[in-house]
Amino acid sequence: MNEVNGAREENHENFFTELLKFIFLAVVIVIPVRMWVAQPFIVSGASMEPTFDTRQYLIIDELSYRFASPQRGDVIIFRYPKNPSEFFIKRVIGLPGETVKVTPDSVTIAKPDGTEEVLDESYLVNRGNGGFLTMKLDANEYFVMGDNRPNSSDSRSWGAVPRQNFVGRAFVRLLPFSKIGILPGTFSFPPPAISASSPSTIPTPAS
Repeated sequence: MNEVNGAREENHENFFTELLKFIFLAVVIVIPVRMWVAQPFIVSGASMEPTFDTRQYLIIDELSYRFASPQRGDVIIFRYPKNPSEFFIKRVIGLPGETVKVTPDSVTIAKPDGTEEVLDESYLVNRGNGGFLTMKLDANEYFVMGDNRPNSSDSRSWGAVPRQNFVGRAFVRLLPFSKIGILPGTFSFPPPAISASSPSTIPTPAS
């Protein structure tokens, strides 16, 4: 009888030991991943329709921007500059040091080297930028806009987003299952075309 009771007590001890190990590993692995690598995000609102709809479930990549700068076309999640407790999802349009020129039907980027580029925004379905706006971005600021232009509260109304407000980029869309994908909504802007009126020249070697 004592041997049976001893075996039961040993099994209980093994169970609690394994449970403690599991809890410890979960804390060591899950919490750092949740804080510094990736976290979930549920889309709320119509500002990114039809690229993202309300209640779509995303995983945010929090790691990449620790090693590389955000690029034009990235879909990012960030803390709203006017209320950092709120999280927004928008698309990066203007980069640090650039000047963004918005008209009702186009967006032009004036770069620090003096060149200008009218953005090819062929990904847009809901067009209409509102009025005219020109904004010069500081060294640590980004201009963001929603894909649902007529129904998006973004840099046009409340200004640029400081780099420190970025949480990460949309990395995976998990729900709905019909739209599962990696880097959902990301758009790579094509390089600006070379004007025919000012063709590039090849320097002639000195004689």
